[in-house]
Amino acid sequence: MLKRSFLGWLRGERDHCKMVAIPTIKDEDAKRPNREHESLVGERSRIVNRMKAALIRLGIRGFNPKLKKAAGRLEDLRTPEGEPIQPNMLAELRRDMERRQLINDQIRQIEDARLERIEQAPGDGPNAMVLLLARVIGVGIETAAMLVQEVLARNMRDRRAVARYAGLTGSPDESG
Repeated sequence: MLKRSFLGWLRGERDHCKMVAIPTIKDEDAKRPNREHESLVGERSRIVNRMKAALIRLGIRGFNPKLKKAAGRLEDLRTPEGEPIQPNMLAELRRDMERRQLINDQIRQIEDARLERIEQAPGDGPNAMVLLLARVIGVGIETAAMLVQEVLARNMRDRRAVARYAGLTGSPDESG
């Protein structure tokens, strides 16, 4: 089957098979900070949601674990019956607070490194595009960097290809 596809491509049959452009190792490495940032933000949200769910199981509402002083306020929390949080639950919440703080530090490191790269070479290819996109109202550095590395780095042949990539239209071989 592969041989038949390749022979059709060699004969010049249009749309018989497509050749995929494999990104270079440097291009793939440039995408890593954005992908790691996205992963860490998701992990941070999971930790906060898990903490809120644990507190709601105890009947405690209105506690925001994202606040800076939240770790110090854990000791003062009481259930609706007036009981303090049990020691094992309190220890688990403290560990979650520490994990969240570690993740926040890692996110900050990624963001600082990105800003440092942009400041060192503002006229460099992708950095210039990031700065240009960031000038648009409502688009920050994070979004601009993601768009440049993930979307604008691809060679799209026409506006339909852009719409397919964004999920606005179907691909040519999809029915419906």
